Amino acid sequence: MTRVLITGANGFAGPYVAAALAARGYEVHGLAREPVSVAVEHISQWHVAELADAEAVAAVVSAAKADAVIHLAAISFVPHSDIADIYASNVVGTRNLLEAISANGRMSGPTVIISSANVYGNRTGGALHEDLPPNPQSDYALSKVACEYLGSMYADRVANFIVRPFNYTGIGQSSAFIIPKIVEHVRKGASNIELGNLNVARDFSDVRYFAECMARLLEKPPVTGEKVNICSGHAYTLMQVLETVQRVSGCSLKVSTNPAFVRANEVERLWGDATKLQGLIGPLQGQTLEETLRWMLDA
Repeated sequence: MTRVLITGANGFAGPYVAAALAARGYEVHGLAREPVSVAVEHISQWHVAELADAEAVAAVVSAAKADAVIHLAAISFVPHSDIADIYASNVVGTRNLLEAISANGRMSGPTVIISSANVYGNRTGGALHEDLPPNPQSDYALSKVACEYLGSMYADRVANFIVRPFNYTGIGQSSAFIIPKIVEHVRKGASNIELGNLNVARDFSDVRYFAECMARLLEKPPVTGEKVNICSGHAYTLMQVLETVQRVSGCSLKVSTNPAFVRANEVERLWGDATKLQGLIGPLQGQTLEETLRWMLDA
């Protein structure tokens, strides 16, 4: 493989994945929803298409002549208000992409379908492994389960595997997500912040770790249909995140609980089982939570 097409390459994770691939000598093409006005390092050529537009997607796949595809493009914010947009972008868009790749018939490498750890739903707690059946509890999670089944539906025509990322964060992530929100408050000198349940513990990793995992998985791709967690294997409470940010920055935030941010019957501790991931890509030491937070605070 020499050329990789990344859908959603101008999103949060796209530039990091492009950098990890370029470091290995790949030529990286990017697909964006609209023309990209700001240069993104390591993207050698841009293509523009709305994933819900089947003809436009087919034209991009034909023009890119990629050897592999990493399908990052998606509505990724769980409380996204436009339900129709979630399904159009995530489900219809994924089907259009797989259909275009199938019809093109020239790709030598795999298509990586990015799912989400949200497909596991609210379990009773503990490490979540790939053999657990999906239990989606939101339209976003349901759309990602549908994407996984689309991968199965096209398996005889398009080599593909599924990755289920747990939470990852870093510079460039929207402040609609919890860790960038906390960091942004500190960087702006705020003295107060509204949060939900500080005792909830989740698996947080660095976007650079996610990108490195993606590049390694592309080098030694799992068999078609395989599902792989991308996770740190550790759970951190929001209180730990908040305390680390305050210690590193020297700033103090007064926290008030907003009931709107507290989910009913929320499981206290969930994290990913990284056993399969490590077996596929080998040992990989990701950044510590403190290293990631220092990086974000210093940006």
